[in-house]
Amino acid sequence: MTNNMDDNDFGQISNILKNRKVVKAPAYEWQDFALRVINELGAPAFKRSAVFKICKDLPRPLVEQALNDTKELCKTGQAWMYFFKIIESIGKANTPKK
Repeated sequence: MTNNMDDNDFGQISNILKNRKVVKAPAYEWQDFALRVINELGAPAFKRSAVFKICKDLPRPLVEQALNDTKELCKTGQAWMYFFKIIESIGKANTPKK
């Protein structure tokens, strides 16, 4: 039995393995959720960390409600700005008054 593969075939395989992109999965569920929020709202790069902090610190149902409200109420314009306004109003409503 003869082997029909030559050295060029092995070179192609090594090039494929060398050029592959490794994509790391989020370590926590809230990180994956934050990426979804960023994509759905079209949040700019300079607001990504704020979205990650919101998704980490606040309960997921609360953030989902703010996201749904944003999508329902803000049909045009920059939805991510409206999202932050909703989150801010929720935060003010949940803080105890002195």
